[in-house]
Amino acid sequence: MVYERQEEGRYGSHRDVRVDPFVREFDMGLAQPLSRSVRLNGFATCLRLEQVYWDILGEMARANGCSVSSLLSHVDREVHLRHGGVRNFSGLVRVVCVVHSLKEGGCTVMA
Repeated sequence: MVYERQEEGRYGSHRDVRVDPFVREFDMGLAQPLSRSVRLNGFATCLRLEQVYWDILGEMARANGCSVSSLLSHVDREVHLRHGGVRNFSGLVRVVCVVHSLKEGGCTVMA
């Protein structure tokens, strides 16, 4: 009995989730991390992101008529100009992708 209470406290109960985050036909491949070599403003680097983010970046690049590297170079340049840089560029790219996706879906992003 003590074991059950610990598990419920540790993981929560199934009743806590009102919207199932695993939508029908969920593709676990989208969560697979993938490293790619990219050029950021002329410098070669490696960026490791989950497949879903690479897909979003590809859509954003197509919409802008540029390559993913050009799009990421723009993000890198802008974060340096506006904020003096960022410690976690991969994290910034993920947030940029999420914000883009939310706006495309008609959601308001709160600051």
